[in-house]
Amino acid sequence: MSEEQLDAINDYFYERGWTDGLPIVPPTGERVAAMLEGMPRRDPDELIGVIPPKMGRATLRQVAVNAVMAGCKPEYLPVVVAALQAVSEPDYGLDHRQTTTHAGAPLIIVNGPIAKSLRINCGTGLFGPGWRANATIGRALRLVLVNIGGAGPGVDCSQAGHPGKYTFCIAEYEEANPWEPLHVERGYRRDQSTVTVVNAEAPHSMTENIRTDPGEIVRTFASSMSGLGVNNLYSQGHPVLVLGIEHARYLAAAGWSKRDVKVALFERARQPWGLVKDRGKSKGPFFPEWVDRSDDTAMVPIVGAADDLIVIVGGGAGGKSMFLPTAGAQSLSVTRLIV
Repeated sequence: MSEEQLDAINDYFYERGWTDGLPIVPPTGERVAAMLEGMPRRDPDELIGVIPPKMGRATLRQVAVNAVMAGCKPEYLPVVVAALQAVSEPDYGLDHRQTTTHAGAPLIIVNGPIAKSLRINCGTGLFGPGWRANATIGRALRLVLVNIGGAGPGVDCSQAGHPGKYTFCIAEYEEANPWEPLHVERGYRRDQSTVTVVNAEAPHSMTENIRTDPGEIVRTFASSMSGLGVNNLYSQGHPVLVLGIEHARYLAAAGWSKRDVKVALFERARQPWGLVKDRGKSKGPFFPEWVDRSDDTAMVPIVGAADDLIVIVGGGAGGKSMFLPTAGAQSLSVTRLIV
């Protein structure tokens, strides 16, 4: 294929709204057939999901087309398929996530042996560039949501968006996790591979380079995670804490379990109702029933229960952890087995 042909194909796709704005790999018949070899025992015409708002039928073949366009290798296809199945679950609420004004995107968290075999980055720069698997798996899911679901410009009403709408895929750093990884916490075996999808905002860095006491680390986190503008303060849901490996080590060395971290943040990442009411999304229907809205001193949490907070370990050296707010209780996390 000549440079002129490649340019013409990319211009053609761009003009029809079939891309994310970046150049694509032309999905020739040969490339799509090679991509389908990533799942050779599955019927290419198998329906993977019906994608809103256009209610497009995402067959395995159509998913493979978009995976080719994104630059995936065939061995990435099972991860893309599992992620698409996960966002299609009712708990995720894809119909409203595709058209909302909220700045959310489907974060894909990969757990299990497949993360290492595919070299999905879990360490230094895990949310950044440089890793083909991270970049193209997340991008493939986005292209499916645009090309099959119809959520391109003019339909996706996200007021500001964020870079995760290009691609948003990481792995958990299980070897650096002093506790059970996310998929084991959710009932899977360590030797199984899963994706967890969360409609998340962009990561917010929380720096604690001085304090090593667990209570003080949690104090820093709680302040950052419960700001008055964060959606989770008004409608809870499943926000994500990506603990840096140093913070995780300090917490574990002091005898804290992962659940201890969750409970501490459930209890401390709060704001008084007197500040929360009449601002943000305080007119929404998702506040816990036990928050007494006749009492301005009643404390409003960012999650409805401690176990609703997703805690994983990732990143490189340094005193930073990441907080990813979510849309709230109207869009919950979903975990699916990769098969």
